[in-house]
Amino acid sequence: MKKFTLFLLFIVASSIAQEKTTGVLNLSANYTATITLNNSTSTVTLNLSGPNDRWFALQFGDFEGGMQTGTDVVYWDNVELVDAVHNGVNFAPSPDADNNWTLISNQNNFPTAGIRSLVFTRPFDTGDSNDYTFNFDDSTIDIAWAKANSSSFTMSYHGALNRDVLIDTTLETLGLDELSLVNTVLFPNPASGSLTIKSTLGLNRVTIYSQIGTLVKSFTFDEVNENSFDVSFLESGIYLLLIENKNQKAWKKIQILN
Repeated sequence: MKKFTLFLLFIVASSIAQEKTTGVLNLSANYTATITLNNSTSTVTLNLSGPNDRWFALQFGDFEGGMQTGTDVVYWDNVELVDAVHNGVNFAPSPDADNNWTLISNQNNFPTAGIRSLVFTRPFDTGDSNDYTFNFDDSTIDIAWAKANSSSFTMSYHGALNRDVLIDTTLETLGLDELSLVNTVLFPNPASGSLTIKSTLGLNRVTIYSQIGTLVKSFTFDEVNENSFDVSFLESGIYLLLIENKNQKAWKKIQILN
């Protein structure tokens, strides 16, 4: 009976452990990246935060060193996240014919002044030979990063202090303890106009309250993991959100800047 119970728990855990992540990588004093793989949707989500006055780039895949010819790279050029391929040392990357990254969020001066925060997603396998194919079974991923050494969006030499290579960066599986509404993500925060909510669990309801507990508005969903809703009607200030599904409840705080 004990063996059967342990086996059943293993099956349940395996079936719901659908995400792997690098966690937040502090690449420099004002540059971070997070790569998250979702096996249920076969998509990768990329979170990048870097200085808003210059380009910054992230290379990822399976390689021996940064700026390796033929490897996948993305960089922010103050207009879009450019999907590109490396041409090697001393050569700027070449943009792909098709950009397979879909914008989720683009916030300037967030979370602090001078920082640009980006969230993009794309399929594991885009069918593009220039794009790295993500594999959920991998336990590590190679990463390299770079940013301009001065205020500029023209790709140029970045200097030794503005780049690094992280070989065999760990991809950790989100386990049972992460499968909680407590870990629901709200972005952007502060929000203006629209707010997106993302959870590893299905969501049924989000209720907005003022700081003194006054009910403001309630949104209902049909077991969704991610949804966006309009908050343009809210006045600027701090609000409390009660997030619910059939089994759990959790509280979150959000700042509105309208």
